[in-house]
Amino acid sequence: MLVLTIGWHQICSGADKPTLSPSPQANGTPTEAKPDEELDIIENALLQGPSEQIRIKAATVMLFSENPAHRKILLDALRQTGNSPARMAVCKALIQVRPSKESVKNREDFIEPLLGVFDTEIAAEAQLAAEATLIFDYEQIGQSLEQITTDASKPVKTRLNAIQALKSRLDMMAAIQLIKLVDDPQAQVATEAENALHSLGIPVGKDLETRKQNIEDIKRQGQVAFLRAQLIRQDVQMRQMKGELTWWRDSYLAALDKIYDNISDDAAKGKLLAEHLGSSEAAEKLWALEKVYKLRVAPGAKLPDELGPVLINLISDQDRDVRLKTAELLALMVELDSAQRLVVQLEAEQDDQVKVELFVALGGACSYAVRPRSPANIPPEMKEIRRQTLEWAEKFLSEDGAEKARNGAEVIRKLLERDGLKPEEVDRYLGLLAGRYDLQKNKPDGALRGELLSAMAGLCAQDSACKAKAATLFQPLFKEALRDETDFVRETAVDGLGYINKASALEILRKDFVNDPSVKVREKIIAFADEAGRKEDLYWLVEKIGSNSESEPAWQAMLKIFRGSDADVLNEWVDKLTSPSSKAKLSLEQKVDFLKIAEAKVAGENKLKVRRTLADLYYEMGQFERAADYLGKLHEAAQTPDEKEAILPALLDAYLRASKVEPAARLVKNCLSEKDLDPNDAVARSIDDYLSKPPPGVDPNGVLEALSGLEPPQGRPKWRQCLENWAARLGKSKVAEKPKKAVEPEKE
Repeated sequence: MLVLTIGWHQICSGADKPTLSPSPQANGTPTEAKPDEELDIIENALLQGPSEQIRIKAATVMLFSENPAHRKILLDALRQTGNSPARMAVCKALIQVRPSKESVKNREDFIEPLLGVFDTEIAAEAQLAAEATLIFDYEQIGQSLEQITTDASKPVKTRLNAIQALKSRLDMMAAIQLIKLVDDPQAQVATEAENALHSLGIPVGKDLETRKQNIEDIKRQGQVAFLRAQLIRQDVQMRQMKGELTWWRDSYLAALDKIYDNISDDAAKGKLLAEHLGSSEAAEKLWALEKVYKLRVAPGAKLPDELGPVLINLISDQDRDVRLKTAELLALMVELDSAQRLVVQLEAEQDDQVKVELFVALGGACSYAVRPRSPANIPPEMKEIRRQTLEWAEKFLSEDGAEKARNGAEVIRKLLERDGLKPEEVDRYLGLLAGRYDLQKNKPDGALRGELLSAMAGLCAQDSACKAKAATLFQPLFKEALRDETDFVRETAVDGLGYINKASALEILRKDFVNDPSVKVREKIIAFADEAGRKEDLYWLVEKIGSNSESEPAWQAMLKIFRGSDADVLNEWVDKLTSPSSKAKLSLEQKVDFLKIAEAKVAGENKLKVRRTLADLYYEMGQFERAADYLGKLHEAAQTPDEKEAILPALLDAYLRASKVEPAARLVKNCLSEKDLDPNDAVARSIDDYLSKPPPGVDPNGVLEALSGLEPPQGRPKWRQCLENWAARLGKSKVAEKPKKAVEPEKE
């Protein structure tokens, strides 16, 4: 039994020639299996093997064996009419040999037994035997095939099987024999030959003479021309069939789309997708995988639970495209418990592109699996998977190809930023990243340098379990990378420095990099200034204002610095930002924002100066009520009558333009209580200017009525004269407007 087990193992393992390993005996002394035992094992594997794969493998081993007994077993198996599985296994072994470069010695031994299979009533046996005869040239087997097809003493089924063998050959003489058979007395034979000719695109001919002529034509054109014509015909036929297949496939998938789109219930959709993910057809599985992908990326969508196990099983699907699409999908669905299956398939996978996607999915699944757990709660099997994944990451990282190296670095980042690794393991993989970056520094592929730095920068981030170690090791590399010619490398280096410490990063960057050619670098430095900026940063930030997309972020950073600054800094910047000679390209709104901060911190004359400027800015912006508010504060703070009087005209104008008629009237009344107002008085001129050119849509008569209703002390003739002049002016204005249609409804 032990010898039998060893033999089975070798047959299943794929060795071309079976060799039996010594098996230990009870006393520990190894002995070799006897030749007759080995022969029995391999014969049993062919004749009684539990699976087709084992039977074919046994036949293949014997096919290349030098042992004559093995050849006899194969030939006898072909003659055994009662063991169809063994017969077909030998045929399939011969078929598999045909496209390979390996040659089978004395293959002529198989001609007679293969032709003998044509006597079978089992169509699958006959078909495989016909295909197996293709290992022989027509010169070797053609005469025998012709004899079978024309032998009237043979069973009709045998002759028909031989015709199928002729049909499968691209050979001029096989075609000629088929033409001859069209005139065979046996109707079934004639019909089968005619059908074979039609399928090959060879003219049959309407009568015997025509067929003879067709045969002569084929002979005259020769074997090369005949083969060329047949190959062209087959190529056209294959294209047609491929087109038809594509049409039917697309039609079927379109019908599936309609069915799927008409389903509103998520559970029903999941059931349909699970059904087609389990299909035997790759096209159906790919269709279902695409639907799952769209469900996965849709906002708020939740995949049915039953899809998870089905997707994980597809990791090892026979179709390469299905495996690729599944791996891409699992890279998004890291929450599925797929790490173990991914590791197994990664070891077995032969397609390079699929291997890459499997590795990416494995990195995500493994990182997710250990993320929510404390190191003590990570199961031993998951620790082993993480170890294997890191080993794969090391292999990928060391590859010359940029994509593999990038993916290797990214998976190392994902796994190292989680806790639970030993310090020496962390040191090892951090060193691998730094070493791979050093190898890449003098190479032209700047993108890979940037990707490697990106992984290194991520390990310096706040949520990284190895932040301190990574920062110590990588900070010098980030500083050095700031001089790299590739924008992406510099951008990533800035990220790394920022993750370590934004204040110290800003200290390094403000000197030479605030005008870096990369917009992203400049934006990142501005963002650092917004978080950790100091008064020293105001000088380069102000140069960004009003020039490009960096203007607003730079201004917000300046405001944040101003809010944290003392009065001395604000006093210094008032003139720099708001004086008429200022070179700063601030908008009126930005000046107001700054002055509001300054107003709260400065004192004395500086506060008055800020308020005067705010009043002017609000007036210029058309915000007259706010302008009046600040002018009122200035009026209250004025120390002398002359200072107060100087503010009155502007304050009155602001009230009027803000439609604050009552405060304006009170202000005029106070002036009249002190003196008469002639037309040349500043207050009167302010009113005159307003009434001469009131704001659009404002009726100046309301202001005039309010002013006329004032009761000033007697002896104010000049003021009365002002009122009469303004009334006369407004009256003339009304007369001039009288003919206008727009006024007529008002008059009615």
